[in-house]
Amino acid sequence: MSKSSKPPKNDDGRMSLGDHLRELRNRLVKSVLAIVVCTIVAAYFKNELLHFLMRPLPECGPDGKPLAGVKHCAKVAVIGVTQPFNLTLKVCLLAGLVATVPIWLYQAWAFISPGLHRHEKRYTLTFLGLGTPLFLGGVACGYLLMPTTIEVLGSFTPIGAEQILPVEDYLNIATRMLLVFGLAFEFPLLLVMLNLGGVLSGKRMLGWWRAMVMAITVFAAVATPSADPVSMLALASPIWVLYFVAVGFALLNDRRRLRRNPDAALSDEEASHLDLSVEGVEGAEAVAASAPAVASPTPVASVPPARGEQVDDDIT
Repeated sequence: MSKSSKPPKNDDGRMSLGDHLRELRNRLVKSVLAIVVCTIVAAYFKNELLHFLMRPLPECGPDGKPLAGVKHCAKVAVIGVTQPFNLTLKVCLLAGLVATVPIWLYQAWAFISPGLHRHEKRYTLTFLGLGTPLFLGGVACGYLLMPTTIEVLGSFTPIGAEQILPVEDYLNIATRMLLVFGLAFEFPLLLVMLNLGGVLSGKRMLGWWRAMVMAITVFAAVATPSADPVSMLALASPIWVLYFVAVGFALLNDRRRLRRNPDAALSDEEASHLDLSVEGVEGAEAVAASAPAVASPTPVASVPPARGEQVDDDIT
């Protein structure tokens, strides 16, 4: 066999460790290339993207004081010679990452799909159809909360002090919030993927609900830059709802899987149940039994008289 020929793929999707690593490398390369291309395209719209990201900042009036209805404002400053280039690169990279959501989500699904059954691979379009709006919805939620976050953080400014905000610091906070919100909204979809792959059952997910609610709350408190409960609840509440939706889907999927295969929930070390019940045979035909043939009686041979009786007859 020539070196260029590829080994045949197994029908059940089994792959060696080296094949898994090569598959992961190919998926990562495709995702990175797509992000790089979209980042280059986004560089043409760098001014519009910067203006869009800086819109949540409260603007100051000509006299340097907050406008009407705004308690705090900040003067945006660019510090350093290389900072404008770094800002442009960061904003374009963020735009490329958000724009290529369907691509790298598909690559992630394609890496997992060989372990699924043929009828379970039908969920590819459903996965992409749900994963893309979930990520974009998380990004939109983080963007809408940016004014509240900036206002809360600016409220710690001492009275009489002028707040000068470096653009790099603000973009670090904005990038962190947008990506964290977007990826956090993908967490329930990850649980659904694990359930479809047979790694995690719906019953186990339901048993974790107390710990998951607490973990999501702690994650929201750590992920949001501000300390206000509004931002924390705005991140935690949708994830709570999506988590229980994922649990409901997993329970229904496990029930459907058990109907097709009663032994699907058993582990590799657990023996399957043996059904020893007796079932009636359907469609049996009654056959009339024939009467057995009567054998002719066997003639009884005459028994010769005993010797004593024969002697008596002779004497007489």
